[in-house]
Amino acid sequence: MTAETVGADPTDPTSSALAHFGAEVRLEREALGLSRADFGKEATCGYDLVAKIEKGQRVPPREFAEACDRVFPHANGRFLRLWPLALKFAYPAWFRGYVELEEKATHIRLFHPLLVPGLVQTEEYAREVLRAGRPENLDDAVTIRMERQRVLVKDDPPRLWLVLSEYVLRRTSVGDAAVMRGQLQRLRDLAETPRHILQILPEEAGPVHGGSNPFGVLSFREGADVVHVDGFPTGYIVADTAPVSEAQNAYDLLKATALPPDKSAALIDEIMKDVHA
Repeated sequence: MTAETVGADPTDPTSSALAHFGAEVRLEREALGLSRADFGKEATCGYDLVAKIEKGQRVPPREFAEACDRVFPHANGRFLRLWPLALKFAYPAWFRGYVELEEKATHIRLFHPLLVPGLVQTEEYAREVLRAGRPENLDDAVTIRMERQRVLVKDDPPRLWLVLSEYVLRRTSVGDAAVMRGQLQRLRDLAETPRHILQILPEEAGPVHGGSNPFGVLSFREGADVVHVDGFPTGYIVADTAPVSEAQNAYDLLKATALPPDKSAALIDEIMKDVHA
């Protein structure tokens, strides 16, 4: 639920982008004489998910929208065109601006001292992290986080530079050993991707300027860099020249202090073997 949908009638297709998407699915499905269970088979999902999407209660995965366009004869790609709007308004209002900037960025530089950033989390790791915040709909929160990661595999994706504290790799409080092994393997694969760079800030590095707060710097083909700072209860975007310059300098220092990429990859292997075996 977002601020726009508080008190709204979920059966009203004009109440939200999700409700509109769901109403269109129901109309097309009923016109074909398909039951929810039968359409679920076509969309590789269950009856419950179809029902909740039609009622505007769940965020549709991209594959669901693709199935709609494939199954409904007069869709003409309509559902895949509607899907980004439904997804956009599933994000908290304060986060939408950042997601739009992330989509346009050519370079994304991220630092986090406590967690793997959402942009590269596995589904299992994301579920454990999000569960701790007790969201109203955990499944939706996981879905939109996973869908956001498509920015890294789109045509002409941004270059990602990721610096993580060693503590992030050694944490044993996010799920079980299997969850952490899966997440570290995801990071290991990222380290092997030529387009991206992963560095680990070792424990012995001690305090580093900018090393206590999670933040990211986004660069674009046109226009100045912006900074996103994680916070509670909301994050915020900074575009003013002076603080952006300070964040850039802080990130440069983090990169200089962190282990080089090859040694960072070796440390991931070591921790996977010794801590999360």
